[in-house]
Amino acid sequence: MVVRYLHFYAPRGIRVARAEGQYVWDTEGRRYLDAHTGHGVAFLGHRHPRVVEAIREALDTVMVAPPGMAGPWLEEMLEAISPILPHGMEYVTLLNSGAEAVELALKIARRVTGRSEIVYFTGSFHGRTMGALSVTSSSPLYRQGYEPLVPGTRRARFNNVEDVEKTVTEETAAVIVEPIQGEGGVNPASLEFMQALRRRCDEVGCLLVVDEVQTGFGRTGCVWAHEHYGIRADIVTAGKAIGGGFPVSMVVVPGWVAEKLPPGFHGSTYGGNPMAVKAVTAASRVLVEEKVPDQAAEKGSLLKKLLEEMLVGVRVVRRVKGMGLMLGVELRLRPDPVLRCLQEEKRILALKAGSTVVRLLPPYLLTREDIEELASGVRDCVLRLQGSQAAQRAG
Repeated sequence: MVVRYLHFYAPRGIRVARAEGQYVWDTEGRRYLDAHTGHGVAFLGHRHPRVVEAIREALDTVMVAPPGMAGPWLEEMLEAISPILPHGMEYVTLLNSGAEAVELALKIARRVTGRSEIVYFTGSFHGRTMGALSVTSSSPLYRQGYEPLVPGTRRARFNNVEDVEKTVTEETAAVIVEPIQGEGGVNPASLEFMQALRRRCDEVGCLLVVDEVQTGFGRTGCVWAHEHYGIRADIVTAGKAIGGGFPVSMVVVPGWVAEKLPPGFHGSTYGGNPMAVKAVTAASRVLVEEKVPDQAAEKGSLLKKLLEEMLVGVRVVRRVKGMGLMLGVELRLRPDPVLRCLQEEKRILALKAGSTVVRLLPPYLLTREDIEELASGVRDCVLRLQGSQAAQRAG
């Protein structure tokens, strides 16, 4: 019997042999500019030397030890991460994946408020475990075959203030929101919407959970994307980039929330292991010392400007959207041919969001040359798509 890998994503037709910075190489030696970065994980670049060194230290000393037995590495992480946490957040715990962080956030909300109802939004993506899936609506395929999901959830329309007022009530334990919906189509929340969420949560006494798994850690030009909106979160979930490539996620809460969580309330076998802790420490220091959010803002602004200029008047393009280095090119057609063209012809890796968006999640290490290559590659592949559609209609 031959054992086969159970793929949940269709293979991309590329076999990666090595990676460094903003580039990956396949087994044939071809170099690709990476704007996929493992769904945004390698935002600090592949194999950032300081992150690699930190993980190697753990491998050479202690690979396995729970936080309750932690050596000095835990205090070092808390010191490194303290300056970059959202204002008012005093407690942090590490887990392993974004979905796991969301699960904990939902548990905390129910425990702290004594309520059970969770409000989420159209176009949302919070993970594929049962609780996270219960507040995910970016595609019906994600939920198909798994219902009934966790009860007590209510869906409202994203960026609709009227729905916020109507759906968030005194029965609501928490509202969970992405400042920019990633999987749903790179959809930024409006200022009015985010501020209405904060106001309504205060009015009814529920918690505002901000899912920063994809948007957080500098990608949008601020350390945390909800900082663009001038609002306070009650719980923040983070993941992807925070470990510089190492699988780790995080939940942060203020003191008044933490004091209501008793011992044994939650647990995770691998959460807070020495390798993860050291990776987060190194990544946090890189974020601050290399001014990563500032670089993301500057380079993202240039990339967006070039994309808009190069795609103006292109009929199959609706718009370019997003913030910092989390950008999407929304098309009038499915983006699959563009993604294939980018990979096979331009040696650029990108990914899809929603049903019509080419999503770009490159590392902050992009050079001016990389940015121009990325923008022109997208333009050429979009124009090819437009040409093929015109040819089909003519035929």
